[in-house]
Amino acid sequence: MPCVWALFPVLAMTLSSAQNLLGDRSPQSCRCDQDLDCTCSHSGLSSVPSVPDQTRTLDLNYNQITEIHSQDLGPLRELLVLKMHANRLSQIDPQAFSGLWNLKELDLSQNLLTTLDHRWFNKLGALESLKLHSNLYKCLGSPPPFQTLVRLRVLSFGGESLEEIRVSDLRGVGGLKQLLVDANNLKRYDSGALAQIWPLDHVTLGLHSPFLLNQTLASAVLHDVSYPQTHLTLDNISMSTNLSVLPFREVAQKRVRHISFHNSYLTDQTTVRLLVEIDGAPITTLSVNNITLNGVGSWEKAHKTDHKSLDEIFIKDIVVLNVFEFRSFLPLGFILEYPRKISVINAKVFVMPCFTAFLLKNLMFLDLSENLLTDPTLTETLCEGAGVLKNLRVLNISANAIKSLSLISRMVSHLSKLSHLDVSRNTLNSMPPSCPWPQSLRFLNMSRTKLSNATSCLPPTLQVLDLSYNDLEELSVELPALKELHLSGNKLLTLPPGSLYPNLQTLTIQINTLNFFSHSDLLSFPRLQNFQAGLNKFICSCDFVPFFHSLSSGKSNVSLTDEINNYFCDSPLHLQGTPLSLVHRSFPECHYILFVALSCGLVLVFLVCLGAVLWKMHAFWYLNMIFVWLKAKHRRRRRERMRREDRDTDRLLVTYDAFVSYSERDSAWVDNYLIPELEQTESGNGGVEMTKGNYGTFCHQPVSMERSSEETRAESSSGASWDTRPESSPRPEPLRLCLHRRDFLPGRWIMDNIVTAIESSHRTLFILSHNFVKSDWCKYELDFTHFQLLEGNCREDAAILVLLEPLHHDDVPKRFCRLRRLLNSTTYLQWPQDPDQRDQRDQFWTSLRQALRPVQDLD
Repeated sequence: MPCVWALFPVLAMTLSSAQNLLGDRSPQSCRCDQDLDCTCSHSGLSSVPSVPDQTRTLDLNYNQITEIHSQDLGPLRELLVLKMHANRLSQIDPQAFSGLWNLKELDLSQNLLTTLDHRWFNKLGALESLKLHSNLYKCLGSPPPFQTLVRLRVLSFGGESLEEIRVSDLRGVGGLKQLLVDANNLKRYDSGALAQIWPLDHVTLGLHSPFLLNQTLASAVLHDVSYPQTHLTLDNISMSTNLSVLPFREVAQKRVRHISFHNSYLTDQTTVRLLVEIDGAPITTLSVNNITLNGVGSWEKAHKTDHKSLDEIFIKDIVVLNVFEFRSFLPLGFILEYPRKISVINAKVFVMPCFTAFLLKNLMFLDLSENLLTDPTLTETLCEGAGVLKNLRVLNISANAIKSLSLISRMVSHLSKLSHLDVSRNTLNSMPPSCPWPQSLRFLNMSRTKLSNATSCLPPTLQVLDLSYNDLEELSVELPALKELHLSGNKLLTLPPGSLYPNLQTLTIQINTLNFFSHSDLLSFPRLQNFQAGLNKFICSCDFVPFFHSLSSGKSNVSLTDEINNYFCDSPLHLQGTPLSLVHRSFPECHYILFVALSCGLVLVFLVCLGAVLWKMHAFWYLNMIFVWLKAKHRRRRRERMRREDRDTDRLLVTYDAFVSYSERDSAWVDNYLIPELEQTESGNGGVEMTKGNYGTFCHQPVSMERSSEETRAESSSGASWDTRPESSPRPEPLRLCLHRRDFLPGRWIMDNIVTAIESSHRTLFILSHNFVKSDWCKYELDFTHFQLLEGNCREDAAILVLLEPLHHDDVPKRFCRLRRLLNSTTYLQWPQDPDQRDQRDQFWTSLRQALRPVQDLD
């Protein structure tokens, strides 16, 4: 077992070393703001981190730094503040601070320094604040460490290990404003060691052991730091015996006016003894903070002491050990008639007897906050409005258990000089319709009282009203004298009406449900100067955003006195959480209807212009042709698929020998010459009739050929002259022609009819003339479609061109690119214009029949 216990130190050292290694490897994190103030506290740092050379403030509090090397702080020439409180510093290089010529504040408190080296401070001529308390050194060292610090104004040193203060230790130190000496275990003190620092504004002494064991040493220290104008604070003093109070004779003799006790211990006897020792001393301020009192309140023996100069009594966080046996503070009533300010905070006071209130003749300031006052005990404390506390001007009863605002108003209505009343942090819940108040009341604090409404109960004489952190949804109470109104932390949707507050100068309305305020809202407050409305849920509308920018830039008479970064957008959704200072709404967002109207107008104009250009360039015609061409390709693939499945499909699908494409103005030539010549056959009775081809549901009309040449010319609209063959001439086998006027299926889209006609014909016969190329758009689409569909035809002679009249290449519009190409590359037939050229016309018909003869004949 002893061996096992012996291993524990080894394991502890191993764990400590491992922790240090991990600490060395941990990231050295620091956060530096735009003012070059770097905060690195509570970061687990084991060494001084790297920060910008221009850093002005470096906060390294609460880390694990053990050493400062000469190069760690060398580059920080601009450093003003260095904080290294609560680290594990044990070693500092003598030249560690040599480059910090501008350093004004240095905090090395609560570390593990065992010695103080004067070389640390040799180059710190600008240093004003130096904190070295709570370390492990036993003395300040030699030579005097602070003699070069000529601008030093704040100094703290000492710790639990400090044992001696010699007269030479503080040589060169003078003109301090604050001095803290942590000497609870001090064993040696040279008289006059602290006297050379005179004058002092505030001295804090920790002399626990000297007050208990060495009152002579404690008296010597008090003698050297006690001056009438010095505020003396005694920390961690235990006055359990009468001897421990004897050093306060020095305080009385040096006529100290301000004395405070912090974290101390008292009894009934030592309290009486203290009052006796300072009898007649001109003490004006007596402060007792965090005190433990062991007694029952038996202080009668001190009633003959003189403390007429006492002006202020401050008591906070007092603990009475024998609280159930404690009588009262009434035996100290002889003191209560002098002070003008009394504060009893967090002392578990549940009532101040009415008799005590009668003793407070000169009282002007009374603070009973954070106690246990209730409605009944408040009535007793203020003597039911019996006319006590006539000089009272400030009353603070916040953070108690009071519930009735009506009761409060009645109890204070007799206080004719009351100007400040603080009832915050009570549970008032509601406000009565009307309340009596003293006419002198100017400042009223009702924050954090859970108020849900505000009525005319509010005194009209108020200049400052604080209703922060309640449940108010609106405020419509007229307060003509009001200058400051604080409404933060409520549920207000809008600003209160400005006409009710004509003299208001400051308005705070942060952390509400406010989503908008306008220029007119602020103008309704005629004298408003300071405004705070951050941390609300603002709607970043097109009106609010530019108004906020003008307000934050100082272009308005109203100034935003809170941080501009407290203003965020809650809507619209894409701006949620964005700081208002970074938001800029665009013209389309702000003028949506106008923007849409303008955009639509511009788009319409653009489309009109584009349409005109496209119409001029026949783009729609080309697009339509592309569509028809794609559709035809689809049909062709389907037909090829059917042909592969059935070899006779092509014979069944192809119905005509030729599809005739012509202009409507050339229809007379087609009707009088082309059709009779190619489709006519001889009948048995010597007449003519049309061929009954396999046309499905198409209907054919017979055409009479018994016409004179004059009638034929009259029917022609093209001006060409034609003739007929004699009836006795032999006729070849008739052809099957597809004509749009005769064979197109009624009710179908014309493009479908065209595609069907071309696919159902072996060839396409184009009757070309000036009429052909000058026809309307629909006719142009029909003609151009023919040529586009030719791209999928497997025969090279699928297109046959017939010129009714001379047609030059340049006469064809450029959009008929296929026709222009065919005229240049394909042999065409030309109709003889002269009727006397019968042989040429015969040859024309022969050549045309030869070109249109059935495919099987070619095979």
